[in-house]
Amino acid sequence: MTPASTQDLLNHAWFGLIGLMLLLYVVTDGFDLGVGILTLLRSREADRDLMIQSIGHVWDANETWLVALGGALFGAFPQAYAMILSDLYVPVMVLIASFIMRGAAIEFRHAAHTSKTAWDRVFGLGSLLAAVSQGIVLGKLLTGFVPGLANTGFVAITAVGVVSGYCLLGATWLVKKTTGSMESSSRRQAIIAVFTTVIAALIVSFGTLKQSPVGITRWQEHGVFHLLIALAVLAALAFVYVLYSVHMRGEHGPFFGATLLFMFSFAGLAISLFPYIVPGQLTVAEAASDSATLTFMLFGIGIVFPIMVGYNLYQYHLFRGKVVAIKH
Repeated sequence: MTPASTQDLLNHAWFGLIGLMLLLYVVTDGFDLGVGILTLLRSREADRDLMIQSIGHVWDANETWLVALGGALFGAFPQAYAMILSDLYVPVMVLIASFIMRGAAIEFRHAAHTSKTAWDRVFGLGSLLAAVSQGIVLGKLLTGFVPGLANTGFVAITAVGVVSGYCLLGATWLVKKTTGSMESSSRRQAIIAVFTTVIAALIVSFGTLKQSPVGITRWQEHGVFHLLIALAVLAALAFVYVLYSVHMRGEHGPFFGATLLFMFSFAGLAISLFPYIVPGQLTVAEAASDSATLTFMLFGIGIVFPIMVGYNLYQYHLFRGKVVAIKH
């Protein structure tokens, strides 16, 4: 194997690993952000207590995937890291501020001696701001940071799509973790959210084809369009499965279906963008570190990655089952 092919292999491996870490973050932190957003729709403090209790043991660990993602991007693709962070300074700062709001709100609401409403609203608003910020980051990345009215509209749609998708994950998580009226209302919210998420995804897909610098070129490459069609069919089946499992009163099925919907959609997005890491501006090969750095990092992630996955799986197993309201 030539040194050039070794470099290419490492570049592609790290593109895939970063994509996997991003997917794990979106799914895990996505549902607790969704739960936070849905607290804004609840007027009863007891309902909000139950919702926050359902994510109380896992929400902070979910965000470690974003930290790992940032570190991996900085080490593996430093030019992309510099370009993305400089062009997305404002939404990234808002994202960090929203995480601070969420963390502070959860801690202070536990110490509140009277009404927790104010801190609950801070938690919900922080969750909403985090989702909107991530949607803006996605939209701007897909358009290659090119300004313009059409691209601004595209970014707005991606923000709505991310918020809707997180609400879908949050609602299906509550179906899985709660009982009674909370579970029933979460089922209704899941049905609404899955429709709005799919509609937003279709608009974003069409917009990527028209607005992204690499959309039409990549889709016309040999074999790519057929693979995207296969993923679209799988995503459609996941959409149907969410509706079916909600209708059949399934507890785990809705969240599983929503996760599959995200997985297939994310895979299609990654395939559409490759080999660009910043569409139209920076390819994976242009942004990558040298092979020695990528190899060293590969050994490091080989140790850390199983630990992170194992810890996540252990906490979900340990805190499995329905949550029960704590009586004060």
